[in-house]
Amino acid sequence: MKIVAKKKLWKYLFWLGPFLITVGLTVGLVSEQWGLIPLAFIITGIVISGLGIIWQSYQSNWWNRRSTQAGTNALVATLAVLAILGLINFLGTRYHSRADLTEAQLFTLAPQSRELVSVLPQPVKVWVFDINQNPQDRELLENYQRQSSKFKYEYIDPQARPGIAEKFGVKDYGEVYLESGDKRQLVQTVNENERLSEIRLTSRLQQLTNSTTAKVYLLQGHGERQLSAGKGAISQAVQGLGDKNFTTSPLNLGETSKVPQDAAVVIVAGPKRGLFEGEVKALQEYLNRGGNLLLMIDPNTDPKLNSLLQEWGVSLDNRLAVDVSGESVVGLGPAAPLVTEYGQHPITKDFGNGNSFYPIARPLEITSVPGVEATPLLRTKPYPSSWAESDLKSEKLEFNADKDLKGPLTLGVALTRKQVAKSASTPQASPTPSPLPSPTTQSKTSPTPSPSPKTPQALPLPSPTTQGKASPTPTSTPSSQTAAESRLVVLGNSNFATDGLFQQQLNGDVFLNSVTWLSKQDQQPLSIRPKEPKNRRITLTTTQANLLILSSLLVLPLIGFAIAVIIWWKRR
Repeated sequence: MKIVAKKKLWKYLFWLGPFLITVGLTVGLVSEQWGLIPLAFIITGIVISGLGIIWQSYQSNWWNRRSTQAGTNALVATLAVLAILGLINFLGTRYHSRADLTEAQLFTLAPQSRELVSVLPQPVKVWVFDINQNPQDRELLENYQRQSSKFKYEYIDPQARPGIAEKFGVKDYGEVYLESGDKRQLVQTVNENERLSEIRLTSRLQQLTNSTTAKVYLLQGHGERQLSAGKGAISQAVQGLGDKNFTTSPLNLGETSKVPQDAAVVIVAGPKRGLFEGEVKALQEYLNRGGNLLLMIDPNTDPKLNSLLQEWGVSLDNRLAVDVSGESVVGLGPAAPLVTEYGQHPITKDFGNGNSFYPIARPLEITSVPGVEATPLLRTKPYPSSWAESDLKSEKLEFNADKDLKGPLTLGVALTRKQVAKSASTPQASPTPSPLPSPTTQSKTSPTPSPSPKTPQALPLPSPTTQGKASPTPTSTPSSQTAAESRLVVLGNSNFATDGLFQQQLNGDVFLNSVTWLSKQDQQPLSIRPKEPKNRRITLTTTQANLLILSSLLVLPLIGFAIAVIIWWKRR
């Protein structure tokens, strides 16, 4: 009787545990305060329930049963799986990692965008004034936000929060603004047909965070490309420069004697007539004082720049660059070379094997010049895919070993030249007994011949012999000299940057990256090429489509049924 009474007592104590747990949960939920009293009830109930379970299992030899061991193993395995899943979710939340498996990396920010956002000097916020939150736009903004904690974004309903909308001057749904400190700038207006653009957002972000602006002058007066919209114009290229925080202005050297002092870059885009000797001399002086020049020279033109180019070891080939590889691949004509090989240079470092093409281009010849560092940028495919054609009047382009030049051809080159310019304090440090060299002595000591006379600023580095004659004693110290680096980019084509072609493939990147590098803003991100998904669609004829339908709906099921009958017959 005592054993039976003890068993009943433990049975009643076991039910006391769930009762106390229920009381503790009820007290906490009703009072909405999980203090000492509800926790005491819950903990006491859990302890009693646990002791009751242990006692019952001991009395019934529950742990030694095979079903108990199997159930325990299943419970442990389930808990282990849950623990692993919980750990994976924790790590996924704590350490974010994504893999973009698309060929064109459609869902990954460009390296230029990542670099710019990761070094933001101050917090930046994107305001999207729209009711609907497009998943594609949110994904793009999330990608930016992952790069830096200083980048934030928020969607705003202009009707629900009119104060913020009025502060930004919002006029319509879909307007996207960028804010940094007291600066605000409109990025674009998104709608069903136009989504948020990484190119525009990064460009506006660079403009907003970069307080300096570079002045770019485009030479005019010799039949150069028109700056405003029109046939053969480069208005899209000029707009692209504006988006990258460049200030552009036309320049007519026939009206001014020299290039303005604030010129970061001078662009000569496709001149059809030759420059005057004074204009060429002004460009030479500009380069020799540390200037930067972009020349885009088309074939069948003579801009009279040979004297300038000879100083840099560049000569323009009068033949036409021919490439027959693009004709069969992408439908380009033989006179529009397709380039997929680029030099190791900041201008082309992110191009990989991307495409750019140059309708009606001329090759360039590069020779070594002391003090000048040259890097070929654009190279055509080897012969027989490309060659330089000398017979420009023939309708049928064929390689002639006597007159033509085998590929690969160089269509673009980037060059740098460092010069040492004496500072203003140098004359004060010069001893009086040493007279300055005469103009005759200067022309004799110039190591690089030039068909046109040069001013003292246009002279290259003097040789040690010349220094010894002009200055027998030390006249300056390293602190009285500054090294000025001049940069020059020569391209044998200007058509690639015209409206319509500028946005094709990497054409715009070649132009914008060249100007950015020339402006010596190497710390700024270069251009971002748009990402386009590859066309993987299969075009079928009517016969092919009908054959596919018959094979999938009739032939394949009949084959499967025949195999099943054969297997059944053999097993029978």
